Amino acid sequence: MTLISVLGVASVAPAFPEIIRALGVHQEDAAWLISAFTIPGLLFTPVTGFLSDRYGRRKILIPCLFLFGIAGGACFLARDFRTLIFLRFLQGVGSAPLNALNVALIGDFFKGNDRSAAMGYNTSVIGVGTAIYPALGGLLAMAGWNYPFLLALVALPVGFWAYLGLNEGDRFPPGGQSAGGAPRPLLRELARKGVPVLLFASMMTFVIQYGGFLTFLPFYLESGYGATPLTIGLVSAAMSISSAVTSYRAGWFSARFSSRSLMAIAFILYCSALLFILHVSGCSGMIVPAMLFGIGQGINIPNLLTTLTNNTPEENRAMVMSLNSMSLRLGQTLGPPLFGMVFASRGIEAVFTTGAVMAGGMAVVIFGTMRKIGGTSEVGHDA
Repeated sequence: MTLISVLGVASVAPAFPEIIRALGVHQEDAAWLISAFTIPGLLFTPVTGFLSDRYGRRKILIPCLFLFGIAGGACFLARDFRTLIFLRFLQGVGSAPLNALNVALIGDFFKGNDRSAAMGYNTSVIGVGTAIYPALGGLLAMAGWNYPFLLALVALPVGFWAYLGLNEGDRFPPGGQSAGGAPRPLLRELARKGVPVLLFASMMTFVIQYGGFLTFLPFYLESGYGATPLTIGLVSAAMSISSAVTSYRAGWFSARFSSRSLMAIAFILYCSALLFILHVSGCSGMIVPAMLFGIGQGINIPNLLTTLTNNTPEENRAMVMSLNSMSLRLGQTLGPPLFGMVFASRGIEAVFTTGAVMAGGMAVVIFGTMRKIGGTSEVGHDA
């Protein structure tokens, strides 16, 4: 399921230039290929999080996996941009709860140091997926712009596996409600734990990644260096591999650095990577900033997720993870059109400069406002 949650964008991004040419739309319209997929996360993620806390993860997870696979595979058959965007929206509905339920299930099944390690391994698996998918998607795009969308069909056997094999134990008895306790002043508790700051950091992470890096780097590589979709995919894979390797050591980082320091370091790495893009030559040189960005992701994402999980009551875990998923979806949705406006008015180099300024600003904000937020405390039933 972790690999499915990152398939929707990573597998098709290298094909963006081919899609734009084949369907006869402008480069800035490529942003809608991401935004149409991420907008449903803003609308449906909190609802699905609440329902999964109340009625169980399986009842939400399984239908969404099937919808993701069917709508995503149907994109292969689209013959105009409007139909493609509509199908991407439906695929996004299926994708909406997947990230949140991944993290909630880890929180359900692991505690203490095992949870930090599991978050790191989960992010490492994401890194492996986002390393494989761009290269595979780029290779498929050389056969036709629509071939990368066939990768979404892999969600169908995963859905059957979840139906037959996912066991939540007695925490969600059939027909019953969540084993969570009585309601508590949740908003006050979450504010005290610094959760709003963490959610904002999550949103900005994906504004920068999806707007300043993923959407426009393919065009920069193609227009500046004549890169093929496969080459674009391999550069993106360098980011994902470095993220996977770094996140695998998440437990080592969290034992030696505070949550605040890790997030600030990550945003400094984002800033450096985006500036570096403008000062290297050739596609091979782009591997260095891609790896820097990936190291930042490998440090940031497991640290963010572990800190959120540890500071969230168990009975509200999926709801808060859904708010985090909504925050990252908001970042994924706002990032491409925001940077698309920068591209249209200032050119592609301004896209990377703007992203670097945002990342540097976030490093300052985080280091200045997160003094009271820890990364190891736990609340609720896990305490």
